[in-house]
Amino acid sequence: MRNIGAPEIIAILLVVVLLFGAKRLPDTARGLGRSLRIFKAETKGLRDDDKADEETVVTTQQVTPSPRPIESPAPTVTRVTHTTQHSSDVSER
Repeated sequence: MRNIGAPEIIAILLVVVLLFGAKRLPDTARGLGRSLRIFKAETKGLRDDDKADEETVVTTQQVTPSPRPIESPAPTVTRVTHTTQHSSDVSER
């Protein structure tokens, strides 16, 4: 297979300029550059998310809490006080 040299590249650029027009090429190139920048940022974000997920998996695997025993509730104590009624209190009622 033959390599593409300078004359072929010039011919391709000339055809592109004739097809799209010289006025539209800067706008098209600017839009393409923005799209590539967004694509690059998104792929970097995905890689960072994958790394964060791997770190989370490693962290959760290392720190597993041991199950705590079930504690029974403490018994409640009810205090009952007895009062003695005197015979004088009963007769007043």
